[in-house]
Amino acid sequence: MVPTTIYHNPKCGTSRNTLAMLKEAGEDPQVIEYLITPPSRDELVSLIERMGIPTRDLLRQKGTPYDELGLGEDRWSDDQLIDFMMKHPILINRPIVVTAMGVALCRPSEKVLELLPEGAIASFTKEDGDVVGGPGA
Repeated sequence: MVPTTIYHNPKCGTSRNTLAMLKEAGEDPQVIEYLITPPSRDELVSLIERMGIPTRDLLRQKGTPYDELGLGEDRWSDDQLIDFMMKHPILINRPIVVTAMGVALCRPSEKVLELLPEGAIASFTKEDGDVVGGPGA
């Protein structure tokens, strides 16, 4: 069985909401604070492949050295972008969640619902007051 894992940044509201939703669904996820314990290169490549997204889609721009490194330019290969993420883990967008149902970058946080059994969360109120699931959501 695949353990539920979240690559988490506790300073990020989206990441905190996602973790809270996992717990609300009865999950006891392995929490990896990826800025303290970044994934290995092989793990990062595997996560990207399992998410089925282009490498560039995992890059975070806000609050990172994205612009100063010129990462918006098309000249960078996937391998080079991964090199940048390994050198600067803050460039890895978050949260990434792994469950038995798949792997996803959970932005917005309610994307985590796609990785949980249907009905795992009846209703959840996010930090900003938005309600996920349930009537009126």
